[in-house]
Order: sequence, then C-alpha cells, then structure tokens
Amino acid sequence: MSLLSVEEAYKRLLAGIQPVGTEVVPLSEANGRFLAEDVYSLRTQPPFDASAMDGYAVRAHDLSRVPTTLQVIGTAAAGHGFDGTVNPGEAVRIFTGAPLPDGADAILIQEKTRAGETGDTVTALSSVPVDEYIRPAGLDFALGQKLLTKGRRLGYRELALAAAMNHDTLRVAKRPKVAFLATGDELVPPGEEPGPDQIVASNGFALGAMLADLGAEPVDLGIAPDAADVIADKARSAIDGGAHVLVTLGGASVGDHDLVQTALGDIGFELGFWRIAMVPGKPLISGHIGPMRVLGLPGNPVSSIVCALLFLHPLVRALQGASEVHRPEETAVLGDPVGGNGERQAYLRARLSFSRSGHVVATPVSFQDSSLLATLSGADALVIRPPFAPPAEVGSPCKIIRL
Repeated sequence: MSLLSVEEAYKRLLAGIQPVGTEVVPLSEANGRFLAEDVYSLRTQPPFDASAMDGYAVRAHDLSRVPTTLQVIGTAAAGHGFDGTVNPGEAVRIFTGAPLPDGADAILIQEKTRAGETGDTVTALSSVPVDEYIRPAGLDFALGQKLLTKGRRLGYRELALAAAMNHDTLRVAKRPKVAFLATGDELVPPGEEPGPDQIVASNGFALGAMLADLGAEPVDLGIAPDAADVIADKARSAIDGGAHVLVTLGGASVGDHDLVQTALGDIGFELGFWRIAMVPGKPLISGHIGPMRVLGLPGNPVSSIVCALLFLHPLVRALQGASEVHRPEETAVLGDPVGGNGERQAYLRARLSFSRSGHVVATPVSFQDSSLLATLSGADALVIRPPFAPPAEVGSPCKIIRL
C-alpha cells in the first residue's frame, strides 16, 4: 500500500463532515463553544451620547473666551441622567458614562476648571471643541448589527461582547463525544508499579486534555491489552455510549501485536485510509463503524500527539462547525541547518526565539526520536519539512505550527 500525502489525508478525513448538532446554552456556559449561528446586536451601544470623562457638560460656544464662569444647574451620573436643558452660560456636573444633557455639545474635563466656593458655579480655564470627550450613540455598535459569526469559538472577549449586545443565551454546536482507548500489554496506569517489561501509559492524558481544550467531551475507555476481543468490547462500549469518534492509541502498525484493525473489523469497521507519508506518525488509521468515526493513532508518545494535533484537532473542530479547523501555519526562519528530507513530510520539534530584526527563529532540537516526551514538552513548535525538501541553512524560511 502506497503512503498517502498529508494533504490528501486531510481531504479524506474531513470529507462530508457535518456538525453533531446544536443547542442553546446560557452565556455563563458558552465559554469555549462554537457558535452555530450569526449573532446580531439586540441594542445600540452606547444607547445615548455619553460622557467619556468626569467634568462638566457645556456648550462649546460659551467657552470661546476663557476664563469664563458658568452656572452649575445640576448633576449627571452613570445611571442617573440630568432631565433639564443646558442653556447659554450654564453647565452640568457630569461623570463618566452619564448621558449628555440636552443643549450640551462638549465635555470640559474637571482638570481644566476651578469650582466656585459654593459649588453652584464653575470657571472654565480652557476652551473645548464641539464633541470633545463625547461618546456618540452607537459608537461601539448599532441595533441589528452582526458582530459574531457562525463557526467562531467563544472566549472571554466574545462573551463580553455578546453580553453587551444583551444576549443571555447563545446557540452553539453540541460537544462531540470522543472516546479514546490505549492498547498494549506493556501499559500500566500512572501510580502503579510497572512490570519489568512495561511502561506507564501517558498518551491518554495528553489526548483527554487536548479534547477538553477543543471543546469536546472526552471519554476515557482506559487501557486494553493486546487482545482483539477486549479491544472490540471497548469499541462497542463507545458505540453504546453515543461516541461520535473513537480514538485508539497504539496497535496501528503492522506488527503481530498491532490488532486494532483486526479487532474493529469484527464489529463493522470500514477503513478509509491508512499509512500517511509523514514522520512521525506514518501508521495512522482513519475509518468508521457506522456513523462513528475512528482514528487510530500510533503508540509512540510523540507520534500520537503530533498526529492528534494534525488530524484529531481539525476533525473535532469540524464536528463543531468551526470556521477554521486546522492549526494555523506561520512563517519563521531556521536557527540551525537541517538536512535534506525524504519522501515523508517531517514535523520537527523546535524551540522558538526572536532574531534582532524581529523574525521568529525556529531551532530544531537535536534528537527527534518519537518516544521522547521530555523533548516534546520543551519544544514550542513543529517545523514542517515537505517531502524531498533540500538541505536548508541557518536563516532559511520555514513553516511552523505552534504547540
């Protein structure tokens, strides 16, 4: 079987993907969710001309010659406007956020005034132009304006905006349920004493955290030994639990103990594609069991995490209707020379820094073995080396994906 390019694998993985559904949630529960519809403002903000500073609401023409003394006829504060009209020779004491009184057309900040002894007069020490320190109605947004678009992920800025627009609920994509299963006789959970030929399972913890960050609902199916019937039973539990995606960790290659395809085949697994022209992560599996998508990741920790970043990340975002599904690529320059690349697209762990000219510098780490978690933890990005890329010197441009 020939190796599939990364680009073709993306196309096949995401072909026909539809969001898993929508639901309406309170604004307080919408953080990290993806909008399922455009959001329009239910009000104008600010709803009136408002003062941007503490001071006095005045008629700018009255201050054409200064100093000049004005009669203070009232006070306007946020939430408590002044009901009267500012006539020639008059002023209203005003505070930030208060509505601009009728008749006034400028704000004289308090630093440029001298209050009278009794408080019923104020002397202007400086002139002001019309509209000085006034926030006009609709400066931020207007009633009916589309401010948030379908597919956008909601964070603190978007939630603040939605609240200001007077939305207390939002229609968002449902969280896809993603079950994941580690496989292998060699694995034991953290905290247990590994046998002489065993290691501590780690991939599932990376995957669970990644899925939570992506807005999915992670379902940890634990560890299955190298036994086809146990793997199949675990997969059935994912189906019965309504999982939209099953991710297996390990068992995706061609060894005698790589049983994932065999085990899942017994319960209706249909292979979409297998073996990608990439390093790390060649033995990646994609397919489905009925409507449940299946993604088989390699067992080596770095391979598993890199494949999850490149393939599980866009799949989960697509299932939520995200407007952008792939992790963004950026341009950097190499901090060390790299050799020529083979037929597989390479993803090199690298540390980032800045040059004196302000360029992002990506320096690949010395050892790129796919089992080295400490190296991955210390890296900031992946340098992308296309198939058959020639050797590149220090300072050569490169593409990176931040970790």
